[in-house]
Amino acid sequence: MTAEKKHTNTFQFLAKLVLWILLYTSFWYFQDFYKEHQLLDNASNALNLFLTASILYSIGRYIMITLYNKRHENRAVRGNFVLGINRLTAVLNTSTAIISVMLALGIDPREFVTSLTIVAMAIAVTFREYITNMLSGLFIMFNDQLSVGDRVKIGEYKGRIVDITFSSLLIQDEEDDIVMVPNNLVFTSPMVNFSAHRSSLFSVRFELPLQTAVEIDKLEARIQKTLVNHPYLTGDDDLHLKVVEIGKDYVKYKMEMHATSSSNKLHRQLENEILKEVLQFKREYDLAQ
Repeated sequence: MTAEKKHTNTFQFLAKLVLWILLYTSFWYFQDFYKEHQLLDNASNALNLFLTASILYSIGRYIMITLYNKRHENRAVRGNFVLGINRLTAVLNTSTAIISVMLALGIDPREFVTSLTIVAMAIAVTFREYITNMLSGLFIMFNDQLSVGDRVKIGEYKGRIVDITFSSLLIQDEEDDIVMVPNNLVFTSPMVNFSAHRSSLFSVRFELPLQTAVEIDKLEARIQKTLVNHPYLTGDDDLHLKVVEIGKDYVKYKMEMHATSSSNKLHRQLENEILKEVLQFKREYDLAQ
């Protein structure tokens, strides 16, 4: 979680706490006023319910995440526990908000649910796929089989997981397109997680001015000459530059390769060698113009 996100969560919690204290204090000093205004009394009770529950959810969320981080502080973890807790807290807050709105309108939630039992069954059947997807999403979030950032192949879809929602996995494929894969597909289709262990596959990305595209074969040959028989590469890759995106005045490229190790330090070293060749090529091209 980023520092900005933490600050936002802290501010929201403090705001809810201050509002809850002010509201609870008003119950002591304005009891007669609330009794005389039934609608306002209902609304204040509903708001009190929501704030109380939301504050308890936030405290519970903080304690669980703190204990989890403390337990795993001395070892690397793969998993989505924090993501799952955040999503579950959001669902609980939404459910509480709906109940609070009912109470504010003078509707008894228990009677409302009872009267809509048949309708609820019809809704459950209609949205069965979404419900099972949501349950599958929760299962994915609370185990370490998949994690944001993993490179996976699920059925015919292959790419990097950029987010996990209740309904689907968001996968960025090799063309940088975002594919929404239903969570159910994870459990009903063959799935390969290339990042279950640290992968030796990595890619180097860069962009060049559009006019250099006519000379890109020369750059590709230079990079291949630098990397051929490189002691830190497996030698199993074709080392071809791939066009990722063409803009108004630029072209983005990438090259994928397998290193002899999954070390991030080694990957950065290889990336640095390639980018140096790119800079030298760009410098020579500019001087030739």
